[in-house]
Amino acid sequence: MTLREQAEAIWSAGVAAVDSATLVRRAVQCDHSAITVAGESLDVSSIGRIVVVGAGKAGAGMAAGIEASLGSELVASKVVGWVNVPSDCIRPLQQIRLHAARPAGVNEPTSDGVTGCQRILELVSSLDENDLCLVLISGGGSALLPAPVPGISLEDKLRVTRCLMRSGATIQELNTVRKRLSLVKGGGLVRAAKAGRMIALIISDVPNDPLDIIASGPTVCDSGTANDAFAVLQKYAARTTDNSSVPSSVWSVLYEQTRTSDSRNVPAIHCRNCIIGNNQTALDAAASHARSLGFEVRELGSNRQGIASEIGFELAEICLGSLQQVYGKGLCFLGGGEPVVRLAATDQTRKGGRNQEVALAAGHRWANEDIRRFIVLSGGTDGEDGPTDAAGAFYDATIQKNARERGLQPGEFLAINNSYTFFDQVGGLIKTGPTHTNVMDLQIALVSGDEK
Repeated sequence: MTLREQAEAIWSAGVAAVDSATLVRRAVQCDHSAITVAGESLDVSSIGRIVVVGAGKAGAGMAAGIEASLGSELVASKVVGWVNVPSDCIRPLQQIRLHAARPAGVNEPTSDGVTGCQRILELVSSLDENDLCLVLISGGGSALLPAPVPGISLEDKLRVTRCLMRSGATIQELNTVRKRLSLVKGGGLVRAAKAGRMIALIISDVPNDPLDIIASGPTVCDSGTANDAFAVLQKYAARTTDNSSVPSSVWSVLYEQTRTSDSRNVPAIHCRNCIIGNNQTALDAAASHARSLGFEVRELGSNRQGIASEIGFELAEICLGSLQQVYGKGLCFLGGGEPVVRLAATDQTRKGGRNQEVALAAGHRWANEDIRRFIVLSGGTDGEDGPTDAAGAFYDATIQKNARERGLQPGEFLAINNSYTFFDQVGGLIKTGPTHTNVMDLQIALVSGDEK
């Protein structure tokens, strides 16, 4: 296998380990008399309906996993469900409706998402004490569950989201604001449920797996406050009337929330929240596969954040500094997390994503180096990287050669965050389509032990 093939195989092993249907089938088992959900046994005869709701990029696979675990007979007799997913994840299931809540590659709320939220709220509010509600939550759920609080519109929420994302806000900061503007997020789903048993199965796409941040915590009481959200907006946005600013209605709603007693921490029922997969799950599998290929593995951690270009530069430096430490097959450096792209001011057309930027930054650092023994690969486990059709990209000696032959300088593309355009011309894009999972990103740097 070439170095590139080995890097891709290691990355793919990590993604396969967090396949959403597989994770759900491990968490949910059923026989004729009992359903076991994350170790909790429930008597089938005592359950009225089984209502399945949720949202996220892994939603389709998770819903399919539920139907497979419960079996077609039980699904036909007791199950009804609705899960909001991206449009390219739609497929027919027996009883659970997969609803296209946003277009593929556009991680923003839409009116279709609002429609789906309304249906989900109707379902959970119709529960009674004999019903079981299973909630399927995964990364991307925030944009797929848009139900604005009274006083603001969907367009208002969209402007806030765009403003924060373009300003470099972290996912934690973004969700701190979104929870306060939503009927569903920040425990809204639990508050809407009238009765019944509720269990949430969660695939985490956030460092350290904070339950109140993943998909903005629809089944977790909001640990933040309106003051916290207000502070985030003050940090990133000016009170102006241009299209990139926060609408006055949002400031007004948050200000009013700071003045009134907070009832958001009083759920109608209890919900048990269970993490069934995360970035560490994927990293462990990737590390195992790398060892099976003969590499010595050095793990960099599963919660790596920061600026994408800086992480790419760091990976390139690690490779350069490790040549005297390589024995046998070689070294494999593995990291996971979700960096952000610091957008440069430019009037030029650009396209890219954080994983592509990681790989491009590594290439820029290697501009004058012999990199025949190196490769850096970074990819989103969900198959999406920014507003592109790629999961990420890799940079190795072949990409370096192709770029030089075309007179392309990585630094020029990096300077305006135009990574997709660069890799599209030199062949470095990784395209998988939807993977039906989402546990942030996997970053792989290989240093071959072969000096030839």
